[in-house]
Order: sequence, then C-alpha cells, then structure tokens
Amino acid sequence: MKNPIEFKKHKVLIANRGEIAIRIMQACRKLGLAFVALFTEPDKDSEHCVLARKLGGEESLYRVSSYLDANELFAVADEAKATAIHPGYGFFAEDYRFARRVAQREHKLIFIGPSWQVIRELGDKINTKRLARKLGVPTVPGSDKPVTDDLEAEHIAKSLFDFQKEQGVAKPVILVKASAGGGGMGIEEVEDLDKFRSVLRRIKSYSKRQFRDEGVLIEQRIFDFNHLEVQVVSDRTGQNPVHFGTRNCSVQSPGHQKRIEVAPGFDPSSLRYAFDAKKVLEDITEYSLRMAREAGYDNVGTWEWIVSPTGQPFLMEVNTRIQVENGVSARIAAIKGKGDVDLIAEQIRVGLGAPLGYTQKDITLNGVGIEYRIIAEDTDNKFSPWVGRITSFGWPGQDWLKLHSQVPTDREYEIPTDFDPNLALAIIWGKDLAEAKARGVEFLNSLNLQGVNASGEALKSNVEFLKRKTEGILAF
Repeated sequence: MKNPIEFKKHKVLIANRGEIAIRIMQACRKLGLAFVALFTEPDKDSEHCVLARKLGGEESLYRVSSYLDANELFAVADEAKATAIHPGYGFFAEDYRFARRVAQREHKLIFIGPSWQVIRELGDKINTKRLARKLGVPTVPGSDKPVTDDLEAEHIAKSLFDFQKEQGVAKPVILVKASAGGGGMGIEEVEDLDKFRSVLRRIKSYSKRQFRDEGVLIEQRIFDFNHLEVQVVSDRTGQNPVHFGTRNCSVQSPGHQKRIEVAPGFDPSSLRYAFDAKKVLEDITEYSLRMAREAGYDNVGTWEWIVSPTGQPFLMEVNTRIQVENGVSARIAAIKGKGDVDLIAEQIRVGLGAPLGYTQKDITLNGVGIEYRIIAEDTDNKFSPWVGRITSFGWPGQDWLKLHSQVPTDREYEIPTDFDPNLALAIIWGKDLAEAKARGVEFLNSLNLQGVNASGEALKSNVEFLKRKTEGILAF
C-alpha cells in the first residue's frame, strides 16, 4: 500500500455533512492528508464541525449556503487550494455531470469516486441492464430499452406474467413505467394482460404529453425478495477489482429505506434456506466482479441484487459511490491478515491514484457484522420524521462496537429539519450470527437516547423496531 507521506501534497474538500463527513476526515488524517470541510447554518452544531476545527483548525471549515451549490463548492475548493473533492454519499456523489466538471474545469480537481464516464454508464439503469445481459449476468426481468410498439410491449408483459407464475407467485404483477419519467411519476401496476393494454395506452399518452417521449419500460413487480449487495473496490486501472463480501439489506421501512444491514448476506452455517445460499453468494460476487472488469470500474461501488425465495439472483442496479453501510462490510474484513479495514480510506487512496496493492486472495472475511441505522422517526406513524431536540445521547464502549454520529454527547442538539433525521450508525461484530444478534440487542438496550419536541413530547425513535427485527435477520 502507498505510504501516507506520498499523499501530503493533496488536500481533500469534503463536500458532505454529518457522520460521513466525520469518517472522511478521520480517513484523511489516517492517510496524512489535509482536508477542508463545509457546513450550512442548520449544521453549525454538528459534531463534524467540532472535529474539523479540532483536526484542522478554523481554516479547515467553511460555511456555505447549500451543499448542493456546485459553484459555491468550487469557490471554496479554489480558496482553500484543495486538490480533490470527496462527495460522500447523496448530494453530488452519483452526478456524472458534477464529476465531469470537477475533472475538466480550469483548476482541475480529482473526484474521489469513479470516473465520470463510469458514473454515467452504470448510473443509467438501462445501460447497466444491457451490459449485464451481454455478460450473462441475470437481471430483473423486463425490457432493457424504451418500448414504443404495442405488440412488443404486450409480448414482454405476457412473458413476465408467465415467469411469475413459474416462480409460484399467486398474483403476478408487472410495472409499466414512462421511460423518460422519474421520481415515481408515470408508473402503474398491472395484474393481468387485459388491463395491461389500457394501462399501456394511458402511460404512453401521459409520457408523450409530459416528456414528449412515449417510450415505456415494462418490468416485473418484485415481492418477497431479499435485498443483497456486493461491495467492490478497484483502483484507477479498472482492471483488478476485488470484493469485500456481501450484505443483506432486507430490513427496511415501508418506504423501502434500509434500517439494518448484515454482513455476510446469508448465513448457511446456522440457518436453513430453501436453496444453496453459499452458491448464491459466490455467484453474485463473481457476477459483480465480471461487470466491474468489463466497465473498467475504478473506485468503490456497490452491486445491488434481489434474491428470489427459490434462490435466483437478479441484478437491480449499481451504486457508483461509497454507501452508508460500507462499514459493516469493512468490519468483517481483513487485508493480508490486518483487520479494522477502512473502506473510506481505501476509496481515497485509490481515488488519488495509488495502486490497490492486494488481490482477492489477500482479503479474508470473518464473523458477522450488523449495522443499525438509528433514526428519529415514529415507526407507528408510517416512519414519519420526528422533529425536536436530543437532550441526552450516549452508550457504553465495547470492543465489538463502532458508532458513527454527528450528534454531540456532551450537550443538547437540535435535529436539523433540512435533512433526514438520521442520528447514528452502530456497527456490531460477533464471531457468529448468534453472538452478533445478542450483542446487537445488548447495545440497543444500553443506548441512552432521549429528547423532547416543541410540545414537550418525548423523542420517538426506531430503536424498538430495530430490537424486534434483530431476531429474524438473515432468515429467508
């Protein structure tokens, strides 16, 4: 691995907030890198501001009006003499136009993430599906291009209904989507072929009226599947990707937002599955690396999969960024026998041009990791955000626990209403699933989390929901 001293010429602009900004700062410090951090007015009391001042002094922290104002970010980068930008996750992390601008502006910077060409190619779900099918990688059944011909559309719909019946789905459902739409616009569910024809006409008409494009996508509606991920890392050559195992992200809110992630993705050593779970994990990692090599993937990324109740994997999409849950994969990994892997540090290191320095044979995976997303939300009211002030926050230290948070432990903290009310990420390790689950419940029981809203009502969080869901993790 490249010596940290070789990175000292670089300064990283951290174009994000909260716990991910903290983790990027810590990774920069580990690599011997200077950094500059950002904050907006609602975030002025965040611990990422405290840490930035502690590690880099006042000159390492800039106030901006928005994390999404690219011009303002570049102005800070130039004033601070930054040489690279780390987007974290969310915001600009998967915006190929932003990444391209970073690389092509007059004062060029390094984008700590995949190249903009890779982000553009794999960020397009249709392109990703075409690449996967070219390589023999199974994808979610459905069209891999916008369809305008009614007969072709009907043929695809019939094949999807037939496929679901073969899978034993009692009530097959497909989705008809306006291919030019987004944000949930122009999507309808269809339960039989007769209704499909009228829905197809309606969506085509809507799409042409709204987007001047009557193309539609026809896909299978997914029910009762497990959501798995493969963590991939590669250097700038794009030719030697490795994986850091799998994760299971099936515990989600009703809005399909992840709440618990577990590594590895299945545990055939202690649980019984209706299929060869070990082979499924091997298959999805091999498929993911096959696509990464073909695409010339050149940083950290995640291949997202769904696995049917009969053990069939289908690629959903590729996330061309570091993900919230990277730490749970890192927790069970070792490189050349050295544990405590920091995937964010690895991302920065290879992003700045260092060779990977190891192969798949050098990576070992041991034990089970559980990540809890601790959120201020009312789980009895459609997981709606809770707004208020954290009055007390703390937890007993354990060698099997890592906790990442922007919430202070030494003072009260008003949860900013501008962002999702994510409070902390807790990562638990155990030598096996049983120990990890027991430790997870122990942590949740010992967590001190209290707050009050403007009406004097006590904090609502998802801690009890996480406890209930812990017992059944990885069962399928």
